[in-house]
Order: sequence, then C-alpha cells, then structure tokens
Amino acid sequence: MPGMGTGLHTNNPVVVSAFHRELIHQGLVVLVILGLVWVAWRISRARQLRLAHSANGGPADPAAVPADPEPTARRLLRVSFGITWIFDGVLQGQSSMPLGMAPEVIKPAAAASPVWVQHLDNAAATIWSYHPIAAPAAAVWIQIGIGLWLLVAPRGTWSRLAGLASVGWGLVVWVFGEAFGGIFAPGLTWLFGAPGAVLLYCAAGALIGLPERSWATERLGQILARIMGSFFIGMAVLQAWPGRGFWQGQPSPQATAGTLTSMLQQMAQTPQPHLLASWVSAFAGFDAAHGWGVNFFVVVALAAIGAAFLSAQPRLVLAGLVAGVALCLADWVLVEDLGFMGGVGTDPNSMIPMALLLVASYLAITRHAITSETTAPIEGSPRRHWRERLRASPSYAFRSVAALGAVGIILVGAAPMAMAATDPHADPILAQAADGAPQATNFPAPTFDLVDQYGRAVTPGSLARKVVIVTGLDDVCVTQCPLIAQYLKAADGLLGADRRRVEFVAIDENPRYIAPEYLEAFDQNEGLEQMSNWLYLTGRSLSQLQQAWRAFGFAVQLLPGGSMDLHSEIAYVIDPSWRVRFVMNTDPGPGTEATQSSFSVAMADTIRKVLALP
Repeated sequence: MPGMGTGLHTNNPVVVSAFHRELIHQGLVVLVILGLVWVAWRISRARQLRLAHSANGGPADPAAVPADPEPTARRLLRVSFGITWIFDGVLQGQSSMPLGMAPEVIKPAAAASPVWVQHLDNAAATIWSYHPIAAPAAAVWIQIGIGLWLLVAPRGTWSRLAGLASVGWGLVVWVFGEAFGGIFAPGLTWLFGAPGAVLLYCAAGALIGLPERSWATERLGQILARIMGSFFIGMAVLQAWPGRGFWQGQPSPQATAGTLTSMLQQMAQTPQPHLLASWVSAFAGFDAAHGWGVNFFVVVALAAIGAAFLSAQPRLVLAGLVAGVALCLADWVLVEDLGFMGGVGTDPNSMIPMALLLVASYLAITRHAITSETTAPIEGSPRRHWRERLRASPSYAFRSVAALGAVGIILVGAAPMAMAATDPHADPILAQAADGAPQATNFPAPTFDLVDQYGRAVTPGSLARKVVIVTGLDDVCVTQCPLIAQYLKAADGLLGADRRRVEFVAIDENPRYIAPEYLEAFDQNEGLEQMSNWLYLTGRSLSQLQQAWRAFGFAVQLLPGGSMDLHSEIAYVIDPSWRVRFVMNTDPGPGTEATQSSFSVAMADTIRKVLALP
C-alpha cells in the first residue's frame, strides 16, 4: 500500500529527536493550560466562598456540603477507562511510534481485511507516514486529554460529554488504526482481541454518555449483561467453527501449526521480560501438544460465561463474572502477551477493558441507587441552576474548570492532527533523516559550457537572475535517478509562482550515453519535458562533460558489463549571483512515497530560503 511506511529504521535518531522535541514543546503548552486551570479554580473558589457567605450570612463550611454520589458501575467505567486512556497516551509517546506505527501496527491490522478496509487504513497510514512527528504527538495529547476529562468530571453534562468524546476518538482509532478490530478478516477470535480493544472503549464511553437517569434501576445492568452474554456465546460458536485452525495444535515439528499455536510462537519472540516470554512460550508448547483440548476448554468457558450473563440473574452473573475475569486475565498474559510489548504497542489490548465491562454490568445490576439530584433536578432557570450547583458542591467549579482544561489538552493534539490530515505533502524531517539537513554554504559556484537536451548551448551567463539547482543524473538509470527526477519535478510544483525565478539543471553522469537524444528520451520517460524551467545538460565531448564533473565534484564510476554507473547524488542550490548557498544530498534512500514527498518539500523550502536572500 503506497505511503504505508518510510523505509527508515524505526529508531532513526533524527526523527526520534524531533518527536521528543515536539512532545516537550506541546507539553509546555499543556503546563500552561494546567496553570490556567489552577488560576481559574482559585478565582472561582473565591467567588464561590463569597456567594456562600452572602447566602448563609457567614463563611461557608465546604466540609459540611455533601458530595454528589455517583453510581458505582458508572464510576468504575469512568475512572478505569480514564486511566486506560492516559496509559494509552503515554504508550503513544514511545520512540518507535513515529516510524513504526504505520508499517508495524496499521498495516498488519488491515493486511487480511477486504480491499475497502485496506483503502481506509491506507489513508490513515499515509497521514501517519507523511507526518511522523505531528501525528503521534497529536495522539499522545488527545488520549491523555480524554482520560483526564473522564477523571475530573464525575457528574453532569461535562461527564457525559467526556464519554461521548471517548466514543468519537475511539471510533477513529478502531476504524483507521485497528481496521475495525479485524472483524472483516478471516480468523476472527475472542482470544486475539475481537472485536478490538478500542471498540470496548467506545462501549464504555457510550455508557458514560447516557443520561444519568438511565442508572436509576438495574435495567441498564440487565441489558448490558445480556449484551455481554450474547457476545460471549457468539464468540464460543466462532471459536468452535471447524476449519479455522483452532482445534489444531502442532503434533510434530513437521506439521503445520494451528492458528493459536502460530500466534503464540510469534508473540513469544516479541521483545519483553524473559519471565513473560517463558510463560508465553510454555503455553505455546502446551497448545502445540494439546490443541484440541485447549480449544475445547475455551469454547466451553466462553459459552458458560455467556449463558451466565445472558440470564441477567445476579448470582449467575456473579459466577460468570468470576470465570470471565479469570479467563480474560489468563488470555491477556498468555495469548495477548499484555498487548503493549515490543515498542509499538498502543494499548493493553482487549482483555482488560473486557473484564471492566463485565464487572460494570454486574455492579449496574446490584448497585443502582443514585442521588435525588438526578431524579429531582433543581427547578429554575439555567442561571439559577448553576448558582444552586455552585453553592451545593464546593468541587463543582473545579470540575468544570478542570474539564475545560482537559478539552484544551485535547485541542493541543487535535489541531496539529487536523492540519496534518489536510496537508498532502510529507514532513521534510524524513528527508533529513535519510539524507541529512541541507548544508548552508557560501562560495562561488563552478562554471561550465555545456549543451542541453535539445543541443542548445548553456552557460552560467544564460541562467542569470535565477536561483539554480544543479544536480547530476544518469540518463539510462532505471532505479535511483528516476526517483530523483520526480523529487525535482514535485519540488518545482510546490514553488507555485516562484518557479519563474528558478531553474532546475541536471548534468549527465553517464560517460557512455552523452548524446542529447538520450537526455531527451529520459525527459520523456519521466515527464520532465513539461517543466519550462528544466535543463538536462551534456557535453559536446566526453572530456568537456568530465570537466564539468570535476568542477562540481561529481564522482562517476563505470560498472563493468552494464549500461549503468555509480555516480554522486548531490544538488547545489545557487543564488542569482552564482554563489552556492546550500548543498543537498539527493540520495533517494528508501524511495517511498513519503520520502519522495519529503525530499521535494525540503528542496522547495531550501529554494525559498535562497529566494528570500537579499
């Protein structure tokens, strides 16, 4: 899939350093937001005390004001998933995220899915690989912001909005990052995390976003329990379906490993603590020898847990809860391998949120009392309601201000993410990671007397009053030179109206094919003849061409027995006074769409710097 990766090493120091700098800069903005929250809280607190003093005729006693209780099941979901979102945001800050997320997470998630799913995920992967600094940094703050919002807003509209924000971002991640949790791919199984961890975050967010009166009886808990029960029974049927490889282990080293055994063997190779790896490896060996028995146990356990929850009877649900949490924890450790090992894990996978939903459904059945504030709202206008809440709860102002601060933290990430999504050009950091940053210089540019692809004489004098980019290309090369040519062409397109003040010049670097006809053929193959400011130069003789190579420091080495040669990949950016202002490495490196676009952006930016010189 084009644009899926950059081809650069995951821990490229240039990209990692830029990513850390971006996190630090945005972290300073977050600190400012937190500071403003504290100041706003102090101001609102002082106002609150004055209002209470005026209403009561004396100083208020905050400790005497009862706190608003929150339904236990709702509080469990809000706090646990708030912490989980923050944990996921911290995971997004790992050094391998900028260059590892697209090829190691998004691509594998969509590889076995239908083509239309791959197209959707390719869009996300392209954004990520084109913007490897902005995208992961944005994910860090969006997820931390959502988590904080859930934690600081236990009741009311702010709390419900936090749940809905969790649903919105969760769906984005589920669709574009998890490929719909793999539900459209073959081999779907509860053991591997179906239907996707983030979809469970969405379910929790939707429950938090419900009107508070929904928690007034055990009915919501019964509905949730039956949904969980139906899901587990469906997963049991899917697990038992023949021909999917789950009944098979690996009876001999020569036999094909079953689906679960293969997965376990791969997970055991993930970088992780030795103890955990030994557990996963041991279970892989056990499943290889007893595949049928392991799958039988899983099918029976899923069906039994599903039946217990489907009954919606507290005692049966409690039994199913104990079994379900135990099975989730076992699968989390032995199959999902905790879900976040290896440097590109973005969440603890689905078993922890699955267990939390199971617990919440039981609590919603057995503990459903809420305060009279929910069943009997304060009468009066919205203004009056706000004042009553302010006097009734000392923490109300703080929670509202803190929720606004959490929204601000989300925007610290969401704004750059939105800009990245609408920018079709790659970050120049990729070109710097592959070739280094353009080197600023200031020395007289070499002179030459050559002919272009149409046989016309070209000298520095004919290029006066323009910024000139001089590089070298092999006119019969079919690997790197065509990529470099496309870099130049794309850079020209990025210049807009400034392209009239710029000339792109390439000097032939093949000593065998120096006739203008070969240069013209190269132009036609690469679509360069459409560039009005493009010149491809050669010599009237080989010695004249070699003189130009020496002047520019181009090294050309013949390859025996072939038509191609080894040559320098350098570009000089020359100002109108014919002085070299920048030297750029034009090695195409990985040659992906992301690096091609990045190099073009870097070149266009460098040209604009020279155009802006006095």
